[in-house]
Amino acid sequence: MATYSIRTSPPLRGEATIHTAKNSVLPILAAALLTGDPVAILATPQLTDVDTLCDLMRSCGCQIAWDDPAETPNVPGATLNLCARELCLPMNDDPMRRMRASILIMGPLLARLGMARVTLPGGCAIGQRPIDQHIKGMQALGAEVALHQGHIELSGRLRGGSVYLDMPSVGATENIMMAATLAQGTSRIENAAKEPEITDLAMFLNQMGARVSGAGSGTIFVQGVARLHGARYQPIPDRIEAGTLACATAIAGGNVLLRGARSEHMRALLFKLQESGVIIIEQREGLRIRGKALQPLEVRTMSYPGFPTDLQAPIMAVACFTPGTSVFLETVFENRYMHATELRRMGARIRVEDRVALIDGGSEIQGTRVISSDLRAGASLICAALGAKGETVVEDPQGHIDRGYERIEQTLSELGVPIQRL
Repeated sequence: MATYSIRTSPPLRGEATIHTAKNSVLPILAAALLTGDPVAILATPQLTDVDTLCDLMRSCGCQIAWDDPAETPNVPGATLNLCARELCLPMNDDPMRRMRASILIMGPLLARLGMARVTLPGGCAIGQRPIDQHIKGMQALGAEVALHQGHIELSGRLRGGSVYLDMPSVGATENIMMAATLAQGTSRIENAAKEPEITDLAMFLNQMGARVSGAGSGTIFVQGVARLHGARYQPIPDRIEAGTLACATAIAGGNVLLRGARSEHMRALLFKLQESGVIIIEQREGLRIRGKALQPLEVRTMSYPGFPTDLQAPIMAVACFTPGTSVFLETVFENRYMHATELRRMGARIRVEDRVALIDGGSEIQGTRVISSDLRAGASLICAALGAKGETVVEDPQGHIDRGYERIEQTLSELGVPIQRL
């Protein structure tokens, strides 16, 4: 459990170095199970989601150790060393029940061992996120699937195949892509997800000796190889953390350099903030965010390169402070407006009907005690607290915020935000 106390913030000043992307690190860690050679992941963020996946991988026989972060002094995070020489099925299913990304061990286990056993994964309660597309992909590669005592068991020697995803699922694309690297023959994934994290995973796999092409487009080809070798790799910066800090600046105002942020990964958010009056300057070191949001917003979440659902909650906090009516349409998850209830407790005027939210911005937002219902909702409430009058206490009883933001209170404090972790 964590509790944050935030008081009305002055304009933000300074710079924040963006951590490595959680949504890249997790599949890359899972991909380390594809080889028995040592693998080193640089600048790994120290998040509870990373810890949970490491616990699960240890139960699969993977050896894991952290290096001294002084090895990469200019990048936040430490080097994580992994070696899955003695790979086995997981001995402990509890980490899988706690985090959805744990399903990503399915493809690597099946590819290396010819079998995999997984439970239905947990995570934030933001809507239905079935794993049917994952299973469909494994079956297309020749796996047999059976349900035993609440577990899904997969077995078989994988061979190249073609799969069309009913929706461009990021997790399913990653899982199928990893499994296909050791399958016999060539595999094709149609309607694949296009997120930067997909491209990052493909680059890591290719560095291990895989033959993946087309990542970042709607069709990915994977030519199977006999084995993969170890690698040393640094994943991309976290576009969601960078976007959250950009939203915080749009509320409090100021002048902030997001060091390491990649504008090409954040176009949808940057366009929306610019439309609202925020100044965005692309620099060699990263992105500079200046000024406040002054105009209402129209946001429709979509698969990449559309507006990311993970930034819908933080930018809704921005809309609470802009005069006029903002319109939101959530098309990805059916239950991702839970933060709206807590924002209303702070005085925000928000109406939600099904997947549409209307925000009448510009009303006085007051600090009060609110509760984080999921990871991005917690970030939204912290952002809103920067512009609220008085003190806001954000309670995070399940530790959601620590799953995706490494020491967010330290990052914001260094920008001038009066925030404490109680």
